[in-house]
Amino acid sequence: MATINSALDLISQTLEVDQSALSIVANNVANANTTGYTREIPNWQENAPIEINGMPYGAGVTETGATSVRDRVLEQRLVQQRQLASGSGARLTALNTLQALFTPDPGSASSTAGDIGSDLTSFFGSFSSLEANPTNNALRQQVLSTASKLAGDVSNASASLSAQRSALDQEAAGVTSQVNALTSAIAQLNKEIQSASPNSDPGTLQDQRQQDISQLSELIGINQVTTEQNGLSLTTTSGQLLVSEGSSYQLTTGEVSGVTHFFAGTTDITSELARGGGKLGGYLTARDQDIPNVLSSLDQLAYGVATAVNSQNNMGTDLAGDNGGAGNIFNQPIQVAGSAAMMSLAMTDPSHIAAAALGAGTGDNSNAAAMADLANQTIVSGQTPTNYYAQFVSELGSTVSEVQTENTAQSASATQLQTQRDALSSVNLNDEASSLQQFERSYQAASEVFTILNTVMASALNLGVQTAVS
Repeated sequence: MATINSALDLISQTLEVDQSALSIVANNVANANTTGYTREIPNWQENAPIEINGMPYGAGVTETGATSVRDRVLEQRLVQQRQLASGSGARLTALNTLQALFTPDPGSASSTAGDIGSDLTSFFGSFSSLEANPTNNALRQQVLSTASKLAGDVSNASASLSAQRSALDQEAAGVTSQVNALTSAIAQLNKEIQSASPNSDPGTLQDQRQQDISQLSELIGINQVTTEQNGLSLTTTSGQLLVSEGSSYQLTTGEVSGVTHFFAGTTDITSELARGGGKLGGYLTARDQDIPNVLSSLDQLAYGVATAVNSQNNMGTDLAGDNGGAGNIFNQPIQVAGSAAMMSLAMTDPSHIAAAALGAGTGDNSNAAAMADLANQTIVSGQTPTNYYAQFVSELGSTVSEVQTENTAQSASATQLQTQRDALSSVNLNDEASSLQQFERSYQAASEVFTILNTVMASALNLGVQTAVS
């Protein structure tokens, strides 16, 4: 009788195990479209065998809970690749906007920067036209008109760059609140996981934490360190603590030299964040590296052209008879920095254009020729104005191309890793259907055995009475 009772207990456990496995499969199917959900599989543990007359007999298994199918190394690699792709993507967006300033649409008259390359050609070309008739007022006015166009387009480009930098500064500052909200949420999930599942699979709590980490990585570069009892610590890529198990550490911001800087405690980590990846890294790289480089190049152009043109104009004689003191065509820059923003037309009277050589008659064109020849002189950082501008635009285009290539490769790698992660951890309805059928068959088989044992038990209790067993 004891043997039959043991068999009934064993089959009862089998029914419970199969029912639990069916529940796990049903939960997988229900969450097939849930973002971030990791499929679960039943986890079984063999029971200690029992001995009958000195012989060990298996006692079945116990279902010890579901186990999420995940690869932590793969998930960390995916997080790292996403933060790189997010950083280069944010920078690329900024660079494309930047490049558009210097790639005017021929069919549009609303470009904020105009075509500075064409402006330079037109401006120096106007002096070549003046050579032919140095006393012609219309040709002199043309010089001032082209000078005004050049100065206006350069200063407009500088203003647009400053506006873009301010916009990026605001975008970067806005990331801080998102980062702090996510690190707080991750710290809270750490507490819940360490309390509920310190030594077992955290299941959906781990899914939630991983989703938050994934979102955080798209904002800022992070490193992960697994701690005891399924805990987790997060730092920036340069080591500043963001989360330590159940505690989070907030980023703060402050203005330094007119732009937003980022602090961990009292430490300024702005430059480290720029190198770390994520949207914040992309924004900061564009704000603190790309735009300042372009502004610096534009300042060099404005300073070189304005200084050389003003100097040459004051080396000739104008229609008013001024010898060596005709005045400046452009406002004279004080220093290189800020020259583009301050570039504007200073001369309003075309008669003060000194077309003649110093002390020569007003019909002379020697100085107009010298002014036109400035287009061929290395007056901007050792290069001619047009060559300098062409190289500047070419280098900007190369930077955009490099970042585009980098972002494409990083995005492709992130997609590949996501595909690998999904193949391992996402719910496949075909696989779940197969598992469902397997556990249903097992449950049915256990039910049949249970029925047989029940009939055998009835026969044992009714000795002498024939009992049919089907």
